[in-house]
Amino acid sequence: MIETIEQLLLNNRRFVAEQLMQDPAYFDHLAEGQHPQFLWIGCSDSRVSPNLITGTASGDMFVHRNIANLVVQTDMNLLSVLQYAVDVLQVRHVIVCGHYGCGGVKAALDNHEHGLIDNWLRTVKDTRQYFGRELDGLDDEARFRRLVELNVVEQVYNLGKTNVVRQSWRARGQPWIHGWVFDLASGHIHPQTPMIGDDAGLAAICKFHAGVAAP
Repeated sequence: MIETIEQLLLNNRRFVAEQLMQDPAYFDHLAEGQHPQFLWIGCSDSRVSPNLITGTASGDMFVHRNIANLVVQTDMNLLSVLQYAVDVLQVRHVIVCGHYGCGGVKAALDNHEHGLIDNWLRTVKDTRQYFGRELDGLDDEARFRRLVELNVVEQVYNLGKTNVVRQSWRARGQPWIHGWVFDLASGHIHPQTPMIGDDAGLAAICKFHAGVAAP
């Protein structure tokens, strides 16, 4: 485990040298601009590196991360990232990716007070309540994993309800939106939703439309 700032700087110099050996113009190309096809909305967890687990390079993916990979309609940080990615960069895909073992989801499951973060996690706690009938029938570990999955689906639904995504769907039929869960224990990504690009696709994952939760 890297523990010092000095090691980070040494690693940076090694990174520069290695890139220049492979491609002397690497940083010239990097400085020219970005044209990513993907926006990643993920958890801030240090174990989940978007580029590493998807095999993408610098410039391939625009990234926003927060605790428990939430899409909150009043989060101006996320909405600003989303608008820039969709309207300016015109990404083709927006991925919401959670992960098993998520500390934020775990905190939303228990009955303890955690301070300021309890306000942020309110949406996960609401999901826990909406799907109570399904979740209460599971053991602790299965409940934890299932809430991670349900949280991702709910955030994809929230994403599809933003004005940024809806206006872009009308204007250019994109972006496609996706819900994934990353398994820390295996390294595999498990899709939780199909590719969604319209209201019909959004309705298919809606808890009320499917009748799995009471409004």
